[in-house]
Amino acid sequence: MKLIVGLGNPGMEYLLTPHNAGFMAIDRIAGICDVQVTNRRGKAQTARARLAGQDVLLAKPETFMNLSGLSVVALLDELELEDKDMIVLYDELAFPLGTIRLAERGSANGHNGAKSVSAALGSEEWMRVRIGVGKAPTETGREIKAGGSDYLLAPMRNKADLASLEDGLDLAVRAVERWLTEGPSAAMNEFNRKDRQ
Repeated sequence: MKLIVGLGNPGMEYLLTPHNAGFMAIDRIAGICDVQVTNRRGKAQTARARLAGQDVLLAKPETFMNLSGLSVVALLDELELEDKDMIVLYDELAFPLGTIRLAERGSANGHNGAKSVSAALGSEEWMRVRIGVGKAPTETGREIKAGGSDYLLAPMRNKADLASLEDGLDLAVRAVERWLTEGPSAAMNEFNRKDRQ
């Protein structure tokens, strides 16, 4: 059994916000697996599924972003899993829409959900898929500052941005499948290549 966690905020008002990219990725996987993420356990909405030939538990913490770690630890304990048996998907403002990056360890980079997971685990060594939600560069090549929480917590309405996010979610799902079948190194080698970004 592997644990696949998407970070986000519960509630309809957050449904299509950039900060909920992790929840969106879990919903995408659930759709592929033909399951509903509606069971309650470990302070999360969950669903058991088969993905890439493996048994997985999909989870969306109900604790809000900045307390995500409480749910993650509760689920790991209940399932008697180790940190290495889990992958966490969440939004990353530093990467443009449509891109992802995988890592087995690293700082939270200002992300409150990732900070909470690291604090609850007592370690920054856990597998993560960071889903890009940052705005594209301007015509002059300079990055647009996305506006922090105002941008992250506002619903996305621009069709081009939503299409780019869909591309990123597709990549994230494929990266999770690769992690399940080939392990973290193979997944990072494939999805962290420059031509993927």
